[in-house]
Amino acid sequence: MTPRSTRPRPTMRDVAALAGVGVKTVSRVVNGEPNVSSATAAKVRAAAARLDFEPDLHAGNLRRRDGRTRTLGLVVSSVANPFAGQVHRGIERVAAAHGYAVLAVSVEDDPDAEVRAVTELARRRVDGFVVTPVRDDQSYLAVHVDRGTPVVCVDREPTGLEADRVVSSHVDGARAAVRHLVAHGHRRVAFLGDVESVQTARLRRDGYAAAMAAAGLDVDPRLVVPGLPDEASATAAVHRLLALPDPPTAIFSARNTVTLGVVRALQQAGREREIACVGFDDVEAGDLVVPGLTAVVQDTDGLGRRAAELLFARLDGDAGPCRRVVVPTSLVARGSGEIRGPAR
Repeated sequence: MTPRSTRPRPTMRDVAALAGVGVKTVSRVVNGEPNVSSATAAKVRAAAARLDFEPDLHAGNLRRRDGRTRTLGLVVSSVANPFAGQVHRGIERVAAAHGYAVLAVSVEDDPDAEVRAVTELARRRVDGFVVTPVRDDQSYLAVHVDRGTPVVCVDREPTGLEADRVVSSHVDGARAAVRHLVAHGHRRVAFLGDVESVQTARLRRDGYAAAMAAAGLDVDPRLVVPGLPDEASATAAVHRLLALPDPPTAIFSARNTVTLGVVRALQQAGREREIACVGFDDVEAGDLVVPGLTAVVQDTDGLGRRAAELLFARLDGDAGPCRRVVVPTSLVARGSGEIRGPAR
């Protein structure tokens, strides 16, 4: 077999020759440095596009005046959850507009993996970190902040670290879900939540309890089921609730994977038109199930976008106090949360 010929990778020298400029001028354009006219920059970019030139980022780091790699490190809790991917997308849109790439690592909700992920990203000299905290303590990030590498936490608050953070209104969103169910005549409202080590799970449970208390309703401990790690455990929990002598007439499910388990169990029991349900976080095809899923929806794109904007503000020299940005949630009514409770 005749080996397939390969075309050498174009260099800055090749781009300079085609554009009729010096190699230093090409370097300035590639690295976004000043003192290059717009006409010359346009010629360089056109030559680079014609040659399919891609700069060597590792080599470029040694020459850039600001020492930046034009990369951000993103640590997400679990890539298996669509929420993480949607936040990632919001971050990438802002990063791309700044000419940055995003290096993302999923830690699969493993606290130890969070530290390892940050360490690996630091070795790649990322210019800043966006982290969804999984550990109980983020003080290990202080060394990076002290070195001048900005850190922004997204979705969950950091502990042991002063840093910018962007979070959803978890307590308010949970309150809105329960108020909605109570307004439709429900008094026995069950809570199904994520594992209690997750900060957002605790906040949503707090919102549930606050809304029940505000409505003057006692919480039956049998109807509060935290610690559900996945869809299967949520399905089993709902079947146990339905077997109670006085089962719930409505369910507030506090995570999208838990909600999927609730929907499955109600369908298996043939009770999906009898037991009301409001989920925290939307689920894929939530508008296609019957009845449609009523959900408290987070602005995932807004979370990612605002986190990236804060990070770039720090990279641009903002030395102000740490900011806490709360992105509102919204309740989307589709049918499951509007099932009426029993007449009193």
